[in-house]
Amino acid sequence: MASTSPDWSLYRSFVAVLREGSLSAAARALGLSQPTLGRHIALLESALGVALFTRSPDGLTPTLAAEALRPEAESLAAAADALFRTASGSLKENAGTVRLTVSEVFAAEVVAPTLARLQADHPRIVVEVAVSNRSDDLLRREADIAVRLVRPSQGALVARRVGAVELGLFAHPSYLARRPAPRSVAELEGHALVGFDRGAPYTRTLQLEGRPLTREQFTFRSDNDLAQLAAIRAGCGIGACHVPLAHRSELVRILPAAFAPTVEMWVAMHEDLRTTARYRTVFAALTAGLKDYLREPASRSRRQLRTR
Repeated sequence: MASTSPDWSLYRSFVAVLREGSLSAAARALGLSQPTLGRHIALLESALGVALFTRSPDGLTPTLAAEALRPEAESLAAAADALFRTASGSLKENAGTVRLTVSEVFAAEVVAPTLARLQADHPRIVVEVAVSNRSDDLLRREADIAVRLVRPSQGALVARRVGAVELGLFAHPSYLARRPAPRSVAELEGHALVGFDRGAPYTRTLQLEGRPLTREQFTFRSDNDLAQLAAIRAGCGIGACHVPLAHRSELVRILPAAFAPTVEMWVAMHEDLRTTARYRTVFAALTAGLKDYLREPASRSRRQLRTR
């Protein structure tokens, strides 16, 4: 094994291949040529004295040595990316790069309008949105700010509870034109239901009369929130949806007395970012935008009353 530590850029290439699964995809992600990326992997393997990948019909498969290096290499890559983001603007100006991590449905339906207003007010802030349902590690700076549906447990984070979003069972009018709306939980049996496949932590809150909903009950299954929402909007069946989103889509609520769980919404960032203007600005904008989102059903109801 070499006595000197390999250049950090080799680890960056290594992490890209781990994430993308092939040299060609990793090269595109990094903006490098495939031969250059191949040389990076060969240099790293030579410096470490181990094989990192084996070729398979599906691409490159990480070896046991590569998997052992993965946590530290990803931490190094995240730290390097965070360093570049921090250096992209001064501490006192609303300028530079901020990286968010949000779920699919929040990115598409909730956060985008907030970011549009933010861009209008602060055009020098550049926002990167990591669309994922997994909790990127803020402590390792995989992201700067996160929108989460569970209370952050790490002590080194600044976390603000925005409120709680209510879930309900909803169906599109086109579905209800084919199938009369159920009047009881018992009548749900036999209806087409939209729901999760493998599930997530928040799916434990999905219960009817004290009994959790299970994947076997669903005729349309997906762990992608946007796919579920699209299926409900398309009339595939009855499914759980944020009440504010359902109001936007003109969906019809089913059995509100039997199903109305709530999920907390939090905005979090590392406490070391509090002194940097752009992070504070984006954090405040997200908090305000999510609060507006939670108020949408009440605002819509008031508008409807005024027009009657």
